[in-house]
Amino acid sequence: MKRDIHISEKLLLSGLSFILLFMIVQDWIPLGSLNDVQAIREEHSFNELVTVTLINVVQIIIIMGLLITFMGKRYPIWIKLWLIIHQVCIFVGVLISWWVPYFLGYGAEQKVERYNQMFGDTHSFLPIMNGIAPNTLHFLFHITLLFCIIVTIYISFSSSRKKWYYNNDFSENIN
Repeated sequence: MKRDIHISEKLLLSGLSFILLFMIVQDWIPLGSLNDVQAIREEHSFNELVTVTLINVVQIIIIMGLLITFMGKRYPIWIKLWLIIHQVCIFVGVLISWWVPYFLGYGAEQKVERYNQMFGDTHSFLPIMNGIAPNTLHFLFHITLLFCIIVTIYISFSSSRKKWYYNNDFSENIN
């Protein structure tokens, strides 16, 4: 079967590739002012970092594997649901960990010291609110994840619409 890969699928794969790179690099490779690997290592043990990195990398690889398997083909409903729900669950974690404390202050008091230790010397263009400010590298990850969710929803609904349109032959109604 010939694949008809759409630009939206390529964009989604690109976004997920950035997220995978972020998951691999963020705690291990110094990126100048974008991260502070030494501060992360002072806060987390080597085993904790390995575990978190493996969990994050494996889940993104699963999502990418499913996408690559079905790119240009018809997505079964369970794949559409998996791709959307899995990414939304990651995004909910992002909201709870970063944006709810930042904007609303809920849980911020427990995170301020730890976040300042790990991310205090990293670049952030956002003002400090409730004692924290998401750094630029995490902001890029979060906005890319949101973009991937939006593109996944678009792919899910646009492929359904095309399938419905092509399965209903409207040409016989045109005179």
